[in-house]
Amino acid sequence: MLIEMNVTNFRSFKEKQTFSMVKGTGKELPNNAFTAQMSSGKSIDLLHSAAIYGANASGKSNFLYALYAMERIVTQRKENLPVVPFRLHTEYKDKPTEFEVTVLIDGVRYQYGFSATEKQIYDEWLFAYPKGKVQTWFEREWNEESKEYKWTFSNHLTGEKQLWKKATKNNTLFLSTAVQVFEKNNEKLKLLFDWFKETLQFAGSGNLGDGLFTISMCEKNKENKKDILKYLKIADFNICDIDIKKENIDFPIDMPQELQEFISLRAKKVLFAHHNNNQEQVFFDWEEDESTGTKRFFSISGVWLDILKNGHIVLVDELNNSMHPELVKFLVKLFHNKETNPKNAQLIFTTHDTTILNQDVFRRDQIWFCEKNQDNATTLYPLSDFKPRKGVENLAAAYLSGRYGALPFIR
Repeated sequence: MLIEMNVTNFRSFKEKQTFSMVKGTGKELPNNAFTAQMSSGKSIDLLHSAAIYGANASGKSNFLYALYAMERIVTQRKENLPVVPFRLHTEYKDKPTEFEVTVLIDGVRYQYGFSATEKQIYDEWLFAYPKGKVQTWFEREWNEESKEYKWTFSNHLTGEKQLWKKATKNNTLFLSTAVQVFEKNNEKLKLLFDWFKETLQFAGSGNLGDGLFTISMCEKNKENKKDILKYLKIADFNICDIDIKKENIDFPIDMPQELQEFISLRAKKVLFAHHNNNQEQVFFDWEEDESTGTKRFFSISGVWLDILKNGHIVLVDELNNSMHPELVKFLVKLFHNKETNPKNAQLIFTTHDTTILNQDVFRRDQIWFCEKNQDNATTLYPLSDFKPRKGVENLAAAYLSGRYGALPFIR
């Protein structure tokens, strides 16, 4: 579960910006939030979803990219790190970018972060709160004069720390090295690593259109296909069946198995069945015959099913793309329903759709805005800063009138 995210000097973000999924003091829409128990005996109230509004190029997508970049740096060991600093100020373009998340895993709160440039990790830290009080599991700080790291380890973190430290390169994270290079005696660190690798999911506006994930889910078992069909019927697409036909392809003997599977998946023909006037099934090619909105909804339905089933976190850029506002509302409300979201999955998305910007769908603490300041840097702030009246204020009208900012200035 995501509690908080901080980002500094990344893309359009110059100064430190903080995003929180902690529930505010308001008592409206109780199903939009949930109470998570912590190992310390205390509890924390978190939100099921959050929507980010703002003008085009205001930095909404960059916030999601910040989490995505953090996930890639943790899980992928590559020479060049996917770090892009704020480039519209001469003092920032050579400074490290800083990421930090506070998450809840199996009841334990973790605070993990690092600073980095494209070529090097500068600082890295991990604090844990298994009993309520902070435990510093490790810290790593770069000394520019000595060109070495100063390391601090806690007795709470067991394992071959000195060996892990020696194996950690300047452009890799200690967390990643300890888990990926040394598979044993790092169970505690692996919990956090797996949160990035498995729990945190990113769905951009473009990579949902191919529907490959949903197609593979339909093939895994009949229950998945049945649930996806249920989504399509609820959304009034008049689709009564899905038929997936496999293409036989002769692959070269030396072609990697993963590449063969990817090509085979893309080569599959997907057909949607509709009823004609005699209630007979008529099949349509989903790529050639179906609308963009149908393809978009089908593609996202498999992602939704997986996220809700496993209690994961999904980040979606421009959720409203090619979909009717009522469909967007339906997808969001699946996260606010205890029956469809029994494991407290979380949704964070960007959108321009103001029809769902109302107090019947969202709590006031679930709405966030992005706006560029005079330095062309993004500021991220919650609707709750404006203290709108509970159940009274028309949020969409107030936003479009300019009360909350985050609107395009059209000259």
